[in-house]
Amino acid sequence: MGRGVRVVLFNSDESEAISLRSALLALDGVKIVAEVDEPVLLPQVTQQIASDVLVVHLDPDPQVVLSMAGEVARSNSDITVIAISECTDGQLILSAMRMGIKEFLTKPLDSQELNDALERVTRDRADRPIQGKLITVIGSAGGVGATSLSINLAVELASIVAGKVTVVDLDYRFGQVGTLLDVEPTYTIADLCETPEQLEVQMIERALVKHSTGVKVLCRPTNFAEADNITAAHCVGVLTGLTGINEYVVVDGPSRFDIGAKAVFDLADVNLLVIQLLVPCVRSARRMLDGMREAGYNLERTHVICNRVGGDSGSLSIEDVEATLGIEVFANIPDDWATMSNAANMGEPLIMGAEKSKVRLAVADLAERLHNPSSETDDRDGQEGARKSRSLFSKIFSEP
Repeated sequence: MGRGVRVVLFNSDESEAISLRSALLALDGVKIVAEVDEPVLLPQVTQQIASDVLVVHLDPDPQVVLSMAGEVARSNSDITVIAISECTDGQLILSAMRMGIKEFLTKPLDSQELNDALERVTRDRADRPIQGKLITVIGSAGGVGATSLSINLAVELASIVAGKVTVVDLDYRFGQVGTLLDVEPTYTIADLCETPEQLEVQMIERALVKHSTGVKVLCRPTNFAEADNITAAHCVGVLTGLTGINEYVVVDGPSRFDIGAKAVFDLADVNLLVIQLLVPCVRSARRMLDGMREAGYNLERTHVICNRVGGDSGSLSIEDVEATLGIEVFANIPDDWATMSNAANMGEPLIMGAEKSKVRLAVADLAERLHNPSSETDDRDGQEGARKSRSLFSKIFSEP
């Protein structure tokens, strides 16, 4: 699917939650911007959160859900409503069509039929602006370098697309994105979460701090009280608004797996899970990946990044990690503590003070691979040779 589709998913049957989420997130470009389980909330949610499609699971009480879905279809012509039910009764389907519901899919849900229905939505809205991509950077444990990777990846992406990149600090209490870029915000993410309505572009732009590299920054709240008031719905509204005005939005976090984190994972085009070659990090990463699998998230959107590779990496190897996690390591970032600590103390991204360093070149390569994934070549033989030799440091620079 060439264009991103923002979906509000209604489902009141908990037993169907994982299968519905899996079916949607398995489709390229689909982002779930909200999940609702009370029919009465549908009009409010679709008014407050920018979306293209409302997918309603009608069972087990089709008539009650149908009336609220019909209200959304009648009151908001910008949203296409797709109904899903095990019921094949012609009268129910006819009633749904009369209410303005565009598609009626029957269970068991066919992935191709669902994809075709969403493709028709994108064709009907060909003039809609293309949404930017949301990249989350998640640390498998504290101190693995996720924040440093977030800001440097955002800066590298901004150099590729000439700006149009925002980095967001989702650690509402102790985030260091602003500090590592040495910026002082006038407004923060908390200011954008004060209103439940859809955010205007001018309001979002006012809250961003522009760094000299061209990347824009949305900082954490200035105090704990403001952080306590930010909900998952607030966060989704902010991130959805940001993807509407950027080519890339890179978020530092979330470092937890609560309802707020799940909402962000629903929206993400790519999740970068940052680990180190340490047993606690790998164990935490496995728990996170298992949790995402069980919750129905598409792990094809999740890439493992091994940070601080080389030097004294201990007894773990890349193949050990891949076997444990059941997923290939997507990229390696070399260990260069002196360069990274100097950049942190100076409040500068690597491109400013360590442009030729190996760690900066590795992050630049990662940015290019994310921006242009079709340019990657399959160098399996080279990778296998690197694994057999156990030379992790050389493997970093033999990969495309």
